[in-house]
Amino acid sequence: MLMTLAVTTSGKASAELTARARQAAERWRLPFIERRRKAPLAPLFGREAQALLVFGTEGLALWDREGALRFTPGMARLRVKRLDAGIQEDLLVRIAGFQAGETVLDCTLGLGADALVAARAVGTTGRVVGLEKSLALYALVSYGLEQYDPGARSCRVEPLRIDAESFLRSQPYGSFDHVLFDPMFERPRRSAPSFETLRRFADHSPLTLSTLGLAARVARRSVVVKGARHSNDLTKLGLLAEAGSRYATVLWARLAGDALQRARADFTCPTYRPESPNPLGHHPEEGG
Repeated sequence: MLMTLAVTTSGKASAELTARARQAAERWRLPFIERRRKAPLAPLFGREAQALLVFGTEGLALWDREGALRFTPGMARLRVKRLDAGIQEDLLVRIAGFQAGETVLDCTLGLGADALVAARAVGTTGRVVGLEKSLALYALVSYGLEQYDPGARSCRVEPLRIDAESFLRSQPYGSFDHVLFDPMFERPRRSAPSFETLRRFADHSPLTLSTLGLAARVARRSVVVKGARHSNDLTKLGLLAEAGSRYATVLWARLAGDALQRARADFTCPTYRPESPNPLGHHPEEGG
């Protein structure tokens, strides 16, 4: 269910912060709700909105009746520090094969963790664009990325609010080196309360073969897709998970080389049949 969304401030907001919140509400085309000093947040739910983007002294938070979510680089900060230290074992970086100066399209931006890692891997001469369909999450991550310092060895992540399939259809052939997908898993694993909040606002549309085919057309080098270990998220798409740690709860699959060429051909071929077995022609013996 789509939640009605509005912008407000904390109960101790300064005039400057209130002005910033009003400007953001106008930019996001959302209603702004005036909040009296020290007034509780709870009465604003239901009467005015089901969810609130709250500007406070500690940044922006996304609230609903069940909890709050803030932008945080989380594990991405540690992953970037390890890359800075020359430790080249990040699974996404290894599987995608990012190189300095390349372009990356993250079709499921979320809170931007993988995009931030990609931004460090491609460096200041590279480019990372992140797509987020959910207005609530887009507002949260775009504001957070604007305030966040990614470090001197990373490019800035460029967030866009748009549906991935619509964006891919609008892009020229081979316009990005890599395309990433991290769709919401069908079977959510037990997770922290903040991630449960994220799930309530995220787009749960499954990754389709047609979208994957569009990504193959746009990607010059690879399409990389995340899936849950104990699910058929990847196999339904005819994708084979790459080797990783046996303790990892997530897996990555990669279309590159001949497999990427076949995916392009399958999508553009008039006889394309999404329901056919192993639709992308990705055979286990080829290993991506």
